Amino acid sequence: MAVYEYRCEDHGTTERALPIGTAQPTTPCPACGGPATRVFTAPRLSLGDPVRRALIDRTERTAHVPDVVDSPGPRPAARSRVPSNPAWSRLPRP
Repeated sequence: MAVYEYRCEDHGTTERALPIGTAQPTTPCPACGGPATRVFTAPRLSLGDPVRRALIDRTERTAHVPDVVDSPGPRPAARSRVPSNPAWSRLPRP
């Protein structure tokens, strides 16, 4: 569900929760029944998952103030050359 905002000339804005892509250009005003036109607004990212919000905030912050490091991070652990599937051990080797 997405929240769509509509504006009535007499009663101001109202919100409606509708499935994505089903919002009409106008809807009846809940106060007077007159036509309320759809208002296009920014997505409400701040109301989302806190982990995703933190990721968005960090990404925006690094655009202007990048993280500075003194040295490269730790090297990834070396991968074992032993196959994890026992059936692979029966395959011919070059």
